Amino acid sequence: MKNYIYLILLAVVTASCGSGVTVTSDYDKSADFSKYQTYTYYGWSENSDKILTGFDKERIETAFGEEFTKRGWDINQKDGDAIVSLYVVVNEKTSYSSYTDHYNNGMYGGMYASRYGYGYGGGMGMGTSTTTTTQNDYLVGTLIIDVFDAKTKKHIWQGIGKKTVDENKSKREERIQKAVAEIMKAFPVQPKE
Repeated sequence: MKNYIYLILLAVVTASCGSGVTVTSDYDKSADFSKYQTYTYYGWSENSDKILTGFDKERIETAFGEEFTKRGWDINQKDGDAIVSLYVVVNEKTSYSSYTDHYNNGMYGGMYASRYGYGYGGGMGMGTSTTTTTQNDYLVGTLIIDVFDAKTKKHIWQGIGKKTVDENKSKREERIQKAVAEIMKAFPVQPKE
């Protein structure tokens, strides 16, 4: 029974850690985003892409490119109206879960035995409890996109997405596309219909 409850608790903790992307963003309220139609991609800040596989790096860049295209922004590698750069960091996090087993020594037997005249024990009495604490190490990835005005070099938008890293390689492309789409929902220019 104790192992069963532990597995349920672990499943709940894992599901809550891995569900969705937490997005925050900020932008320059004075910026006129309608004047931007092209962007120059400056790549990854501080070589942060070194922690990515070549496949994931390409998936992220492609996903952002598709999101900008949906918004009517075309890439221009020399003279874009805006400059886009990316940054990624992965941090190791730890969570703890505890389960206390109040019934590991036959407390129910002691509690009910004398009342119904069977079993052992002599009434209510005090039982002992065992608490099991489990450590869960996991990785949290943070993906940051910065957009600057190409002429003034002024920072006009930043989108940040945080998510627990899923080590399962299946459906990775789909998960990256969804994460990038979530980040871009906060972009001041929405997709064209």
